[in-house]
Amino acid sequence: MYRTSFFSSLPPVVKNLLILNVLIWLFMAIVPAADHTLTKYLALYYFTSPAFEPYQLFTYMFLHGNFMHLFFNMFALLMFGRTIEMTMGSSRFLFYYLTCGICAALVQMGIFAIYIDRLTDILPPDVTNHVMDNGLALLRQHMNYADPDCAALNAFVNTPMVGASGAIYGVLLAFGFLFPNLPVYIFFVPVPIKAKWLIIGYFVLELIYGISGSADGVAHFAHLGGMIFGFLLLLYWKKKGVFTNHWFF
Repeated sequence: MYRTSFFSSLPPVVKNLLILNVLIWLFMAIVPAADHTLTKYLALYYFTSPAFEPYQLFTYMFLHGNFMHLFFNMFALLMFGRTIEMTMGSSRFLFYYLTCGICAALVQMGIFAIYIDRLTDILPPDVTNHVMDNGLALLRQHMNYADPDCAALNAFVNTPMVGASGAIYGVLLAFGFLFPNLPVYIFFVPVPIKAKWLIIGYFVLELIYGISGSADGVAHFAHLGGMIFGFLLLLYWKKKGVFTNHWFF
């Protein structure tokens, strides 16, 4: 009897995303110089940062800061992305995944723009210009300004953003959208929760965390952006009849 392994049975996009993300993380973990170089060029910086390049809106989602960041993103991709890719088809799923990731980054950058605008209104123009011109070099030496407003401005402009979380939250949204009443088990919860309630709960928590500024260092609005644009894209496809034969309400 011939048996296929679970991994070999994965649809191609999910499988290759898993392989690519894990290999990049391993390479960065094993080779310190690679960690520095890939973060320098492939992580996402704010639009006015000297380090920003347009392609970073794509490449940032293939880098991860630590193992747990990678693990939870890839675990969610494995658990939910497999079903979504089989439902959508591989080409549509890849387009959806990348679109959610890019839109998530744009939403987070938009939130940064609000904070940056407030800070530049507070700081004198010459101080703002000094931060814009010299702040990146400071952060790369693991230093920052003593003045809290300067430090905050520098962090918003020159701190790199990494991770597939925006795209992953789009995948979670798609699962709740397409399979709203399917029971889902989550860690430490002894009873199943319908997918639609789980996704709504995630959305509300991310909104609360984002507004309150809790869990500093996590791009909560990127998560929300991935969900919102994923929802809009799915609504558009539903209106076009894409999911006529796969609508599970």
